[in-house]
Amino acid sequence: MFDAMIAATAAAADVQVEAATVGGIAGFWLRPANARADAHMLYIHGGGYVLGSAEAFLHFAGQIAARVGANAFVPEYRLAPEHPFPAAIDDVVAAYRGLVAEGAERIVVVGDSAGGGLTLSLLSILASDNTKGTVLPAGAAVMSPWTDLALTGESFETRAEADPIFTRGVLQGFADMYLQGEDPTNPRASPLHADLEGLPPVRIDVGDNEVLLADSVRYAGRARAAGVEIALSVWEGMPHVFQSSLGQFVAAEQSVNAISDFLRQRLVAPADNVVLSNPLKGA
Repeated sequence: MFDAMIAATAAAADVQVEAATVGGIAGFWLRPANARADAHMLYIHGGGYVLGSAEAFLHFAGQIAARVGANAFVPEYRLAPEHPFPAAIDDVVAAYRGLVAEGAERIVVVGDSAGGGLTLSLLSILASDNTKGTVLPAGAAVMSPWTDLALTGESFETRAEADPIFTRGVLQGFADMYLQGEDPTNPRASPLHADLEGLPPVRIDVGDNEVLLADSVRYAGRARAAGVEIALSVWEGMPHVFQSSLGQFVAAEQSVNAISDFLRQRLVAPADNVVLSNPLKGA
């Protein structure tokens, strides 16, 4: 049912789909007719770490890829409970490194919900990498990211009546299936608790009517304090990942266009995404 709902997003015109494997992770390439050769996007789908598939999100990811003008890879990362933490983040890191190994130098990362959490965890993992020549993303955009699997945000109370999709109990069930006893504040699972220093520019779009609102607001505050260039857009009256309702909500079109503009600008900005070395990291 979840896949069918997401797959109902209208497909963008002139986007070719190719099954592929990148970094040892199966998935799909989305190749818009207007894609620039040097522009790449990694799209990480949501589903609470237990639902969803790369194939179901192809139309939605394709809408963003076409607007950005970038070839996009959507990885089929492993899901819980069969594959608990850290399987999902390990697969996402492998897919990103696979893009770099294939020669990609200008990469933006996009994710929604749990995929937004994975996106932000990926950024911190890459920023802490001391390997010479590490290629960092040029930027990232996340929609309604789940940043705190400990579920400590105040919006679980303040938005409990407004959220038409999630309750604390539902999200606790997802977190339990994914973590299976691991610490919910582990930064690889909950990027709110990660080191945010050195991250590339990030855009966060979130609905005002969702229990995960505080996950975005708190992350943005911590990132800003760490010196990250960050933009937070809170959309009045909107639910979780409302952007997938293109053609139904005016706000969905506005948000997707704003996200795409942000990513496109990052891809054409002067190259500043290669870390030659960072000998002080961890000192």
